[in-house]
Amino acid sequence: MPIATPIRTVRTARSSIATWLTRRYLSRLRRKGTSLDLSALSKLPEPALLPLRRDGLDPVPEIGALRDREPVSRLPVPAVPVWLVTGYDEAKEVLGDARAFSNDFAHLVGTNGVAEHHEPGGLGFADPPDHTRLRRLLTPEFTMRRLTRLTPLIHSIIEERLDALAAAADADGRVDLVEHFALPVPALVICELLGVPYGERDAFQQFSVARFDVLGGLGASFGAISQSREYLRGVIEQQRREPGDGLLGMIIREHGDDVTDEELTGLADGVLTGGLETTASMLALGTLIMLQDHTHFTAIREAEDPAAVATPFVDELLRHLTVVQTAFPRFAREATVIGGKTISPGDIVIVSLSAADRDKRLGPDMDAFDPSRPPASSHLAFGYGIHRCVGAELGRMELRAAFPLLVERFPALRLAVEPQDLEFRKLSIVYGVDSLPVHLK
Repeated sequence: MPIATPIRTVRTARSSIATWLTRRYLSRLRRKGTSLDLSALSKLPEPALLPLRRDGLDPVPEIGALRDREPVSRLPVPAVPVWLVTGYDEAKEVLGDARAFSNDFAHLVGTNGVAEHHEPGGLGFADPPDHTRLRRLLTPEFTMRRLTRLTPLIHSIIEERLDALAAAADADGRVDLVEHFALPVPALVICELLGVPYGERDAFQQFSVARFDVLGGLGASFGAISQSREYLRGVIEQQRREPGDGLLGMIIREHGDDVTDEELTGLADGVLTGGLETTASMLALGTLIMLQDHTHFTAIREAEDPAAVATPFVDELLRHLTVVQTAFPRFAREATVIGGKTISPGDIVIVSLSAADRDKRLGPDMDAFDPSRPPASSHLAFGYGIHRCVGAELGRMELRAAFPLLVERFPALRLAVEPQDLEFRKLSIVYGVDSLPVHLK
């Protein structure tokens, strides 16, 4: 069979790469607690950290009470006026108004150790017209028509990682689902999407968590972004010399010198930021929800059409978990009234996506997980407005494919620890669990 050897070679390469880069990533993650500078946190009053606090999978009750009482409120942050938006309607109003609110990174320079060279570039910290021009470079590759061609590849990667999950289990079938499945799946999908050469992927996955962890302060987070961008610059240089078939090669072939290396680096970093840690957290926490309530697990496993059951399950999962807890900070350009509060020019506005997606104005009992509920009119798990995640449909595709294949392969899947013994991330913009021990049999 002439194609068998190349296919086996690619699968072996993927398996080796996924194992190596995941170990690097987790090793770095597990060491980070010993070297963090907590001085930034010591200056913040406890209420200022409310948007990043959770009780297990749920936002803490205090933020829900605040949302119901005062959907726009002042955060007690010294020296600078900071507003917290927790209401759904108010959140959409802020996120949807790029005229009144700016995302420009320049507003952060000089605060909490953030310097100009920390600028991450990309879409998240850009305003129109730059944002409009850069987003147009990415949009064609993220249409459903273009993404459909990735479906066989996504399924292949998931199947390979399920094989690896089984191979990594001990004699009792115990294995860490985060290390061997939830992290490698989105990492390898992004590598394929960007066109990162196999030889470069051993360094790819380690750059994501630190940028979202505020324990070390903003300076530490942006330092991690700088390291990520330094690596990606090398990838861009290689793609300039030999454009590949992935997203970066496509942009280079179609736009040439009209897009700079720095802009390409920012875009690539944005794809890494938006697609790795977020999807990995969704896979891990979504599995946890299934294993805590086997009703959902059984519904997908026994369905005649698992994909049809997985679609509302994933949509509700996105709303309920909203793992990206807050949106990029907004900076008021002009005096604006939101939720009855006057926000002055220069004020910082933080939108709590997780609180907004539990707003009772969306429907009854929004703190409950219920895939049978009518879909929320427009949940904010992917943001809203011009900064809505460009890769939202890719993330949905990965989740809708992964859960049915996982429960089909391992029908006896169960937690290997008590839920209360899991270690959830503390004060991280992207919420998640660092390890999810499971039994496969």
